[in-house]
Amino acid sequence: MDFASAAPSVVKSIRQRDLLNTWLRLYARRRIAPAIWEYQPARLEEELSDLIYYTVDSSMPPRLIIQSEGTRIARAYGHTGKGILLDDYVGPRLAPFVIPIYHECVARGLPVYSVADVDDIYGRVVAYERLLLPFLTDDRVSHIIASVKTFCEDGGFEIKDLLRGNDAPPRPKLRTVIDRDLFHRAPGRIAAADIIEFADQSGGSDVTAEIIELN
Repeated sequence: MDFASAAPSVVKSIRQRDLLNTWLRLYARRRIAPAIWEYQPARLEEELSDLIYYTVDSSMPPRLIIQSEGTRIARAYGHTGKGILLDDYVGPRLAPFVIPIYHECVARGLPVYSVADVDDIYGRVVAYERLLLPFLTDDRVSHIIASVKTFCEDGGFEIKDLLRGNDAPPRPKLRTVIDRDLFHRAPGRIAAADIIEFADQSGGSDVTAEIIELN
């Protein structure tokens, strides 16, 4: 399965961008994925229905165990999955479309964003947008948080059994590793190494200064 290189701007959902920006701020300190205990985005409770938490074991290939899942995700799959291996949860029909995306996130230690079209039980096309965020323990990916958003251009759709309600497989539209522009600048912040000028109030020439950011 091929993955394109992308910048954070590839993520269109505002809520998912907020989650990603929090991850990026932590990543920027040492240029590696943070520990999961460090990750505390604002208004996290508002997103819990769309989040899935996984632990990752050290086997090859890695196996992911569902630790919690949002209520909307459970409705889309038709049942809850806490404590179940992801492979078993999605089943053999969906596994070839789902598992390689998680394996790429583990292998790269970077966010992975994908979009696939699926059909609801009434045949309406729904965009299934998945953002995976990796977290490290002892320099290996030990946890992943998945944020899933659904969007239908026709408006309303049926979330119940969205991923199991028909025999049509997901139709991948986008698969990316977010590996470019891995920083997040807060609004109004002066960037590192930006040049600014101060007028010399004593009547002398302008003074040029370079802002150096220390992490």
